[in-house]
Amino acid sequence: MAFYSIKHTGGIESVFARAVEFLKHERDALRTSIARRRVYNRTVAELAPLSERDLADIGIGRSDIRRIAMEEAMKIG
Repeated sequence: MAFYSIKHTGGIESVFARAVEFLKHERDALRTSIARRRVYNRTVAELAPLSERDLADIGIGRSDIRRIAMEEAMKIG
């Protein structure tokens, strides 16, 4: 059955071409995910050590740090 479907859907080259496109998409998704994680971690690392007063000066609360970091990370890609 598998041979029949490969033979009649464009051949083995078509299967490999779809596999290559799938892997390229997954690679790009992984790169985007890594870039987002770096931005998230860097943002948290920069904001977390600030004092409550410093955070208030820039208009955010300590509980907002993770949300802000996530928003910045989601701008990637």
